[in-house]
Amino acid sequence: MVVKSRHKRESKKKSPDRIDILVAVIFIFAAVICVRLIDLQIFQHGFYEALAADQHELHEKLSPKRGEILVRDRNDNSILYPLATNKTYYFVYAEPMRIADPKAVEEKLFELLPIEEEEEKDAIKERLRKENDLYEPIQHHVEEEVILALDELDLDGIKYQEEYQRIYPENNIGAHVLGFLGRQDDSQLGQYGVEEYWDNELAGQYGYLQAEKDAQGRWITFGTKTLEEAKDGEDIVLTLDRTIQYEACKTLNEEVAKHGADGGSLVIMDPQTGAIKAMCGSPDFDLNEYGEVEDPNTFINPATFYIYEPGSIFKPITMAAALDLGKVTPNTTYEDTGSVEIGKYTIKNSDGKAHGINTMTQVLEESLNTGAIFAANQVGPEKFEEYVKKFGFGQKYGLQLNSEAQGNISNLSSHKELYLATGSYGQGLSVTPLQMTNAYAAIANGGKLMQPYIVDARISSDGYENKTEPRVIREVISPQTATTLGAMLVNVVRNGHGQRAGVEGYFVAGKTGTAQIPKSDGPGYDPDFTIGSFCGFAPADDPIFAMCVKIDKPRTVQWAESTAAPVFGHMAQFMLNYYGIPPEE
Repeated sequence: MVVKSRHKRESKKKSPDRIDILVAVIFIFAAVICVRLIDLQIFQHGFYEALAADQHELHEKLSPKRGEILVRDRNDNSILYPLATNKTYYFVYAEPMRIADPKAVEEKLFELLPIEEEEEKDAIKERLRKENDLYEPIQHHVEEEVILALDELDLDGIKYQEEYQRIYPENNIGAHVLGFLGRQDDSQLGQYGVEEYWDNELAGQYGYLQAEKDAQGRWITFGTKTLEEAKDGEDIVLTLDRTIQYEACKTLNEEVAKHGADGGSLVIMDPQTGAIKAMCGSPDFDLNEYGEVEDPNTFINPATFYIYEPGSIFKPITMAAALDLGKVTPNTTYEDTGSVEIGKYTIKNSDGKAHGINTMTQVLEESLNTGAIFAANQVGPEKFEEYVKKFGFGQKYGLQLNSEAQGNISNLSSHKELYLATGSYGQGLSVTPLQMTNAYAAIANGGKLMQPYIVDARISSDGYENKTEPRVIREVISPQTATTLGAMLVNVVRNGHGQRAGVEGYFVAGKTGTAQIPKSDGPGYDPDFTIGSFCGFAPADDPIFAMCVKIDKPRTVQWAESTAAPVFGHMAQFMLNYYGIPPEE
């Protein structure tokens, strides 16, 4: 009896312990449920919201919007104009397994969508009848008014999502700078110019939705999940001035057409900062119709990629070295006999004449090859090569555009007398229009060579602006040399072959160059064609621009004073008026 009573007492004692355990289990289970609900409703809210959304909303979360390419208003930097932007269209697709009556759906679709080809209609009919299919494309680039009408019909199994098409409001203006957004397989890629160089930044980053699924392909509620929303691309703001760019490209195209030339290029930059205000190539192309271009070489930027022997526009570079080293002054004289003998070679002036006693200023005014050789001989081959490199020739600037060439000055490294002579007047070496423009900009900027740049700023999707700051590469010549040479170049425009580049009432500095073209099938130069160039800056005492114009193989005239110089003169007058610079005289 005693034992039995004790057993009963022990049973009564253990019962509350089991109840406590049960209560604890229930409490823990309830806590787990609460924690999971908090996780689902708060911490993973974005994931399930995306999962619950329709295809259109999910697409918006996971697809980035491509950044725009813009330019600033000159009078108000906060105003931006698009050179490349995105137009919203819609992509219509079907979920055939949700379509009960394909025939009724196709009739309504064909009434709304601009589908005319019977073959295409037959293909769509076949797609709509795939009973177990979850996705079939119908049509891209559908206009918004069609989508509004489609919404009113509320067709089962017909969906749509936004898509963007790249458009270029200025059509052909700045085509070589901008490049275009093309297609490669099923993806879009920037090609040429800014679109290619900055493709990753413009494209942005796609988002992704990741979760565990069961064997039937259903989401596992308590599995691992990740939602990363898309990050839109950056906007790229260029240094180009929209007004100057338009006038420059229009004028260049007109001059190329007027003279039946193969093409040309024009570069304008701010000599004090290195910012490029205009960059044009001819022939150009309509960016919105790039697929119509037959020759892909048309897409290449001639201002940065195509190299050529510059001819007499290089003589001021030779004179800069001689002046800077104190080997000559503007009034130093030499006797021009009309030719210079170097070994078995005879080098003559372009006019074939002897001009007698001339100063260094007259050498530039009359563009005397023998005078350039005289100045180069005072400098010597080693120093001449050094100055040519200091001016930026034979190297890339890294302009942040696709397609930049470094040119070729390798002949100068041999330090031979012949290459010193030919290099002094711009033969036997090759340059790009960009390099020539920046060299003249250095003379205009008191001898300081600036880093050329064409991207003013990058604006991230959250509004942060990363602005480019001007940078001095090096001092090439002294300020005194730059001032002296600038005055000599003013005399070239006033008294020499560059008179058609002048602007009445202003001191314009510059130099013509009519360059021979090396034969493509052997040594020597083509006797039938030339390249005309003019480079310079204005106003000479406080330049607001440096510019180079190049016209390739004009048919109607031979000399640069009749092709490139007038383009320069027109744009110089335009720029001076545009910036409101009062006449100096």
